[in-house]
Amino acid sequence: MKKTLIACACLLLTACASPPVLTERTLASGAERAPEQLAVVFDKADLALRIEPSSRTIRGDATLTFMATAPLSRFVLDLDNNFTIDAVAVDGVAAAYSNPDGRLAITLPHPVAAGAQFGVRVRWHGAPHVAKKAPWDGGFVWSTTPDGQPWVASAVQGEGCDLFWPCIDHPQGKARVIDQHITVPAPLVAAGAGVAMGMDEAAGWRTYHWRAKNPSTYGISVNVGPYKLLSEDYRSRFGNTIPLRFWYLPTSEAKAKELMKEFTLVLDFFESSIGPYPFGDEKMGVVETPHLGMEHQTINAYGNGYAKTMYGYDELLQHEFAHEYFGNQVTNANWDDMWIHEGLGSYMQPLYMQYLRGDQEFFSTLMKMRSTVSNKAPMVSGKPRAEEDVYDQKRGGPGQDIYVKGALVMHTLRGLVGDEAFFRAVRELVYGTDAPAPGKNAPRYGSTREFIGFVNQASGRDLNWFFDVYMYQKELPELVATPSDGKLALRWKTEGDKPFPMPVDVRIAGKVQTVEMKDGQGSVALPAGATWTLDPHSKVLRRLQHIEQFQEYEKAKKKKTS
Repeated sequence: MKKTLIACACLLLTACASPPVLTERTLASGAERAPEQLAVVFDKADLALRIEPSSRTIRGDATLTFMATAPLSRFVLDLDNNFTIDAVAVDGVAAAYSNPDGRLAITLPHPVAAGAQFGVRVRWHGAPHVAKKAPWDGGFVWSTTPDGQPWVASAVQGEGCDLFWPCIDHPQGKARVIDQHITVPAPLVAAGAGVAMGMDEAAGWRTYHWRAKNPSTYGISVNVGPYKLLSEDYRSRFGNTIPLRFWYLPTSEAKAKELMKEFTLVLDFFESSIGPYPFGDEKMGVVETPHLGMEHQTINAYGNGYAKTMYGYDELLQHEFAHEYFGNQVTNANWDDMWIHEGLGSYMQPLYMQYLRGDQEFFSTLMKMRSTVSNKAPMVSGKPRAEEDVYDQKRGGPGQDIYVKGALVMHTLRGLVGDEAFFRAVRELVYGTDAPAPGKNAPRYGSTREFIGFVNQASGRDLNWFFDVYMYQKELPELVATPSDGKLALRWKTEGDKPFPMPVDVRIAGKVQTVEMKDGQGSVALPAGATWTLDPHSKVLRRLQHIEQFQEYEKAKKKKTS
């Protein structure tokens, strides 16, 4: 009885204690890298994690191998300073270190010359930061299944990989190879990124071994539960065979089997539209998680409750899979270019609806997006930014516009240059070539400026004006139409009077005509009494007052009911 009371008191104190505070450095995922981090190539990470659900703690042992591109006398990693560091060694020799703010500074026991390889080993333990509402805030999720078994996951896109392992917390901080060794209480299962390399079991613990190539920094994740596994092999239209794997909770078996039928539909859409699935030599992997979802490379987190939209598909499954192309195969060189992940990824949903269902569903999906564009900040600032500075409109970021506005800008671009040039530019961005082949194109980094170059090359036109208005300014272009003296005069109005020679369709008396709009102006004959409609097929993203009025109505309604 006494022991029980003591244990209960300890649990109560733990529950009442304030959660550890994350430093600004740890919160600022994608912040400017230290000079030492810029002076290395990250060859390999060997990451061992012991997950202890009963105490909600982890114990880690990581050996990170780098090649120096410049002489080094110290090195820097990122790791949440709420962890206790047990030891740091460089090439087997103990090293002095300090970690006051989440930037782990290591004094190298010996200088490292340019071109030399060196290994840093860090051992640590503690309670990882707990997400309040993953995946919108980062951290671990300690949960239980409907029958009371441990169910654990991580989701760290916003705050970064340093929430649970020592890394270079920047989009360009990828390791060429990561070996994961995840130890969990038996008989739990740890589903991981890349290829399964086996499992060892001893003394009531299981260690699962995984190997992934070029994973994104936040694409490495922890997924632990009493999982069962669905397995299929898919013969790609490119001739290779892709393993399909879905780890699900036993209570979800019937729904899981139904959802897995969507895997091949999604795969074929992307392969027919964009190109070969980038990780076909590893797997298309999905794992059921206690949070909504995240694009963890080859092991997408899925927690959508097997919901279907009115279009008859699971939009979360499709959206997270889009990030295998836009996010994991091509990764933004800086968070400032995050629309590459989210805008292109989001445009794949209306395109998927057109592929799967037809034009009505395509335009319906686009219209839903259009109703939420906010235009609070430019989508691209043109300077390096941390993740939170992009996602948080209160910090001056574009927020959700990188999804919806990004998708609609891509739709407008596609209408302007045509399908051949548009998809060629997208393939160049994703693969670095217009002729990708399975297993031949390593993941790469992309930027807005690079994509503009691909578009200009594919279209044979200088379209910098298009991106200047849509990407680097917050306000949408406005089409001003003035009927007078038997004609309809048209003029583009832009923020700062930027050039915008965007052609526009006009339907007059049932007939559609294209007005070229050289120098941002144009006109078309308007017979007396004729009806007219601007952009009747919704090709061009532009300012629409009725959308703004709708948004104000929705805002007032929400305020009234809150």
